[in-house]
Parts: sequence; C-alpha cells; structure tokens
Amino acid sequence: MSVTAMKILTDRINRIEVSATMAITAEALKMQASGIDLANFGAGEPHFSTPQHIKDAAIDAIAKNFSRYTNVAGIPEVRKAVVERHAADFGTNYTPEECVFTAGGKLAIFNAVEVLVEHGDEVIVPVPFWVSYKDIIEFAGGKPVFVESSEAENFRVTAKMIEAAITERTKAIILNTPSNPSGAVIPAEDLYAIVRLAHKLGIYVLLDECYVYLDFSGDVVSGASCTECKEHVIVLGSLSKTYAMTGWRAGFALGPKQIISAMSKLQSQSTSNTTSMVQKAAVAALTGSQACVGEMRADYIKLRDRILAGFKTIPGLTCTVPQGAFYVYPNVSAFIGKGGLKSAADVASKLLTEAHVVVVPGEAFGTTEHVRLSYAVSADVVDKGVERMREYFGKLI
Repeated sequence: MSVTAMKILTDRINRIEVSATMAITAEALKMQASGIDLANFGAGEPHFSTPQHIKDAAIDAIAKNFSRYTNVAGIPEVRKAVVERHAADFGTNYTPEECVFTAGGKLAIFNAVEVLVEHGDEVIVPVPFWVSYKDIIEFAGGKPVFVESSEAENFRVTAKMIEAAITERTKAIILNTPSNPSGAVIPAEDLYAIVRLAHKLGIYVLLDECYVYLDFSGDVVSGASCTECKEHVIVLGSLSKTYAMTGWRAGFALGPKQIISAMSKLQSQSTSNTTSMVQKAAVAALTGSQACVGEMRADYIKLRDRILAGFKTIPGLTCTVPQGAFYVYPNVSAFIGKGGLKSAADVASKLLTEAHVVVVPGEAFGTTEHVRLSYAVSADVVDKGVERMREYFGKLI
C-alpha cells in the first residue's frame, strides 16, 4: 500500500464526536459576533466572577515567579488541600498520595476511564447523561450501557436499576449527582446502595462530583462517604462550578493508589502538571472561606425558581424541578410534529435561528423529547429567554 493510500485518521478518533455543548457554543459565538442578541442558555458556566481571594492567590504566585514545572500529580500543598476539603465535608480518609490534580474535571474523567476500561468492557451510564461520557468510554474501546430513568420519577436512579444492567463485562458505573443535564440528585440512600452493590461485585464507581456542592436538597452527599468501599470508588472532582473557575481548568481525582498512580502516569505523557499558578489558586479556594459557595448556591436557587415560574406561562412546556446543579431539562414533546419540528434537535435549532435562544438538544444527553438550559445567567437573561420561548412556542400551539 502506498503512503498516500493509507488511512489518515485512527478508528478511535472516528468513534467520537465533537461535544454538543461546545458545538452549540461555537455557533452562538458566531451569531453574537455578527451582532445578533442572544439569550444564551447553552454552556454550563457560572455567571459569577472567580472570588477575589482565589484570583489574588494566582496573582501572588505569578509575582513570586511560581511558574515552573511541578510534580505531575500536583504540588503537595494542593493535594493536601483537596483531601482535607473532602474529608471535612464528606468524612473520607484519602491521603495526598491518593490524589492527582488535573487540568479540569473532564481530564480526570477521561484519564480514569482510560486506565480502567479495556476494549469490550462495559460501563453503566444512567440516562440522561453528561454529553462526554459516551464518547470518552467509546474512545477507550469500552461499551456504554445505558440505564433509562423516568421523568415521572424525577430521573431517579436506584441500585435495583443498576443491578439489572450489570453483566460479566461490567467494569464501572458512572454516577453524576447533581446531574447535568437534569439537575436530579441521587438520594443518599440510593447512592450508598449503588456504591455498596458495586463494591460487593468488584465493579468500580466513578463519582462525577462536578456539582456536588450545588445540591439544593439539603446536605451535600458523596458516595465516597462509604469508606468501607474505598477500593472500588474513584472521586472525580472539579473546582470549575463550585468556585466559578471554569477557564482555570482545575480538577482532581481521589482513589486507590494504584489507579491514581496510573492516572498520573498517563498525565505525565499528555498534559504533565496542571498550570502552576492555578494550583496555588486552587489551594486558596479549597482552604479559604467557603461562604462564596453558599452565596452562589443561594443565587442559583432563585434563578431556578425564576425560570421554572416562567416555564409555567408557556402552554405545552413541562419540566421537572431540579434539585441541584444549574440546569433545567424541559420536555418539548408537545411541539414535536408541529411547525416542521421532527425532533428536539429541530426545536433547539429553531429556537436559535428564529427566537435567538440558545439551548442544547436532548439527543446529546440520551433523550429525544428535551432541551437543556443552563440558568447560570442573569435574571434579565432568564426573563428575556422565557419571553422569546413563549412567543415562539405560542405560534405552534
């Protein structure tokens, strides 16, 4: 075979697609650049600025020339801060050697899947799911096994549902609570039951705790609090949403030393260490006052209630009440089949081009009758977006 006849791209890159949320964001940015005013509920990004004490820590690190390579897994100070924050909030008992600091929570998830999942291994994923799970699993050669949840039950996930999907090929379960996209929270009793079931069967539980501190239902909960199951639990955390640090790319993983060591080894051949001054900022975030977290959470609850109240003025639109994160996941099935709309993707497309409202179609999250909106925006944007949706959908009823 000649060089020119050789296949250019690998099978593994062709197994995945561009992130749907990033694709929507890119299209929205193009429209905004052309002067179009959008009500943008697309990307899941806090509308708050990073708290000043966190920014000051990074500025101080730069001023002191803390800008060289660090340990791949993170400086001892940041790993100590991660494990102590998690221990204080959830009663866990990780050591700094059981922690790796990563360039964002997504990298923590990617690396964990890469070191655990072989070709043909199955990973259980409750539906609806965060857009990247499917692609990350398939990139590793694994097979996502989807467990459908019921909108009527507020997308509840139970141990019984998970157990029914387990086979001899099951290697891991991914749990995201509070959930992106639905905002659903797995109650503590269900979460602990799933973790204990997995531990009993030797299956790993990947706990995506990106939104763990944005739980509106009461006490924040981590499945890793089941410390007797520690050898089969990997915590995948992020500072992005908790401290409004999305662009800083600050995440981490906690887990058994063998797995954390493997993740660090993989990271040594990809990103190396997370940006040095970001690590210093993360220390300030994790060890400083947590009042900012509570203040942001309180504002998200107000915004959630505001957008849900707005939805009630739109005939045909229904929505569960999210118990965490900063997303709503309304059901738009009443409009599919009308006005040329054949799918949730069509609804999202028309909302963008005709109503200038940015949402993400449910197909990206494994459902066909929903769209996702991030209400991490100003109250004015919520009101403007709801009004535009009401006007657009009103023409279809």
